[in-house]
Amino acid sequence: MEQMILTEKEHNQFIENHPNGDLLQLSDWATSKELTGWYSKRIAVGHGGDIKGVATLQFKKLPKVKYTLCYISRGFVVDYHDTLAVKALLAIAIEEAKNEHAYVIKIDPDIEEENEAAFKLLKDLGFIHHGFVDGMSKDAIQPRQTMVTDISVTDKELLNSFERNNRTRVRRALKTGTEVIKSDREGLKVFHELMKITGERDGFLTRDITYFESMYDALNPNGHMELFLVTLHGKEVRENLENDIKKVQKDIKKAEKNKDETKRANLLENLNNRLDKLNSQVEETKLIEEEYPEGAVLSGALYAQSGKKAYYLYGASSNDFRDFLPNHHMQFHMMQYARENGATSYDFGGVSVSPDKESEYFGLWQFKSQWGTKVSNKIGEFDFILNRPVYHLLNIAIPAAQKTKIALNRIRNK
Repeated sequence: MEQMILTEKEHNQFIENHPNGDLLQLSDWATSKELTGWYSKRIAVGHGGDIKGVATLQFKKLPKVKYTLCYISRGFVVDYHDTLAVKALLAIAIEEAKNEHAYVIKIDPDIEEENEAAFKLLKDLGFIHHGFVDGMSKDAIQPRQTMVTDISVTDKELLNSFERNNRTRVRRALKTGTEVIKSDREGLKVFHELMKITGERDGFLTRDITYFESMYDALNPNGHMELFLVTLHGKEVRENLENDIKKVQKDIKKAEKNKDETKRANLLENLNNRLDKLNSQVEETKLIEEEYPEGAVLSGALYAQSGKKAYYLYGASSNDFRDFLPNHHMQFHMMQYARENGATSYDFGGVSVSPDKESEYFGLWQFKSQWGTKVSNKIGEFDFILNRPVYHLLNIAIPAAQKTKIALNRIRNK
């Protein structure tokens, strides 16, 4: 097994075509992290000219000292049954990490936790496992548990995989008149404004627009990221609604002739409620026509893809016109787009699995579990220690002191 020197294109192609490859191992992703102080190196091993494994090593310098953290996010990209390849990658990673004064090499491979052979190999090689922590644990850099939908099926099969109520909402969303468009870099300005609205509504801090621009600039040119926006055009929607109103009015006249008094009353109540809602929506669309002659942007999302794996990274939405269900249209459209572009899975990102209703993560679980998703329980985070005194200080001594301080403050405040 020998070290190989790959071009960026060869490196990315191997990751895209490997079952253990992941978006976070692409050199494009490493480039996007430079804005936040990371820098990277690429390594590869092979045999007889065939590439057997690669890794993107990301480094971040610790403040005021020479030491760095070496993080191989969702790596190594290798067949973990190929012991020689794994050992070769580790040996090169150790050499490169030591050159950058790294005190630890941290990995969290994109493989499932039931891969006992990989788990045993990493332990035997000297890695320390951080445990099978909850998907939203603050002790992990990346979520260990994510929600993934199989999109290698027909539209009908995909819809049928959704939870029943969500399936109904998606079907309704496709008929409301919203349009999902693939935007460009300029659209990030609109997306960022939507993100600020979402942050205020849901109570989280939003990133500066330069963060999203950096991601887009690094990932979009090679087809690894797209921005989607959902627009509502008032005139078109109003015309559709007015046609629906005419149909309901005809149904009302028909229902009035029903000789069964109870059945007639029930039909008329439902139809009149439907008519009231349609009339209300018509008034809404008139406002859209007046205020947004070019169409109102209701929601947006940053979509990413690496080979057969698609990812929903960030989503944002307006507080207005939510009855038109723009997010439901957007998600289904992005799944279709992913499949058309060769993806077979669609990753909604991290979750806390089956949390209590009182949990801060219950809403997230509820949303992500309704899209025909299954939990991907990844193998977790591992550390290979290069400088034990520094590792002990940063991972044991300082955290222990912080916990003691918090405990003492709680005692004092009682």
